[in-house]
Amino acid sequence: MTTWTKSTIAKQLADWIDVDSTTGREGDFAHAMKSVLEASGFAVELQEVEPGRFNVMARADRPEVVFCTHLDTVPPFIPPRVAGAQVFGRGACDAKGQALSMLLAAEELMGRGERRIGFLLTVGEEIDSAGAAFANEALGADPALRDQWRPQCTIVGEPTGNRFISGHKGIFLAELVGHGVAGHSGNPLGPSAIHELVGCCSRLTGADWGHDPRLGDGSINVGTISGGHAPNVVAPRANAEILVRAVDGPDEVRGRIEACLGDHVTLLEGREQYGPVHFEVPDGEPAEPVSFGTDAPHLTRFGKPLLFGPGSIDLAHTDNEHIELADVEAAVGRHVQTVESLLMGSGS
Repeated sequence: MTTWTKSTIAKQLADWIDVDSTTGREGDFAHAMKSVLEASGFAVELQEVEPGRFNVMARADRPEVVFCTHLDTVPPFIPPRVAGAQVFGRGACDAKGQALSMLLAAEELMGRGERRIGFLLTVGEEIDSAGAAFANEALGADPALRDQWRPQCTIVGEPTGNRFISGHKGIFLAELVGHGVAGHSGNPLGPSAIHELVGCCSRLTGADWGHDPRLGDGSINVGTISGGHAPNVVAPRANAEILVRAVDGPDEVRGRIEACLGDHVTLLEGREQYGPVHFEVPDGEPAEPVSFGTDAPHLTRFGKPLLFGPGSIDLAHTDNEHIELADVEAAVGRHVQTVESLLMGSGS
């Protein structure tokens, strides 16, 4: 095992950031993590989700507590830079700093003789949680995997400021399609798909998206909108992508959307949908929610979820993404304490 100092922690994190693992390009980083985990004493399996894209599943003995975070980052790739006690670059806090704090904690636990731990590092969390869903399905379908894994709890790593999080809103991600009739704008033959879609979006943004006393208000974002051919042509088709941060289940959210569609807009489903997610919070910790999503709703076979990690979500996805080395070190101690507490209560 490595003897870690601030300088070696910074170097390791910078080396990982220097591997471009933007969503769809996780392969090289998966192989790098495989090597690191094997050197730390874990048995490692690369789980191919799509050609060239691999989850990393690593175990000491039969894991009861799983460290889980994601391999992928959002674009664009930003190379690493170490400045004093801070490490900058894409993935510094979301989520390569998470993986590093977990690795250091796992090595500490292994050094104390605790081997009931494992890792699940996933692809695609930033887009659709394809890796988490794949691993969850595999654990249910593969008897050999079930013999090797016995997850009772999973610590999901995201930048929470080293706070345990009580819950996050659900997601309803979908596409809207406006339908019209192409024609001369001076003598329109039928509806404009753009006009119909814009009217629908106006109704959606003015709608009530519910309230939860713990999670707050639901909300909607119209993230993209496109369509039409030219300023003097009535648009025959237009598209918009919407994302609801939901405090209700998918059926209720769908009903709210359908009430705003109108006669010439349709809802295309098949995108990510899940209701609010609630996490285990250790005794004595404040119960705080967050607004961002995680892999947790896709890991139903991995035991009770906890959400915790170093870094600030306000820095994630920004050009200034970075993490404080002191936060990484503080997370290591909290991870060790949490795992020992969870395993003490597991009855194994």
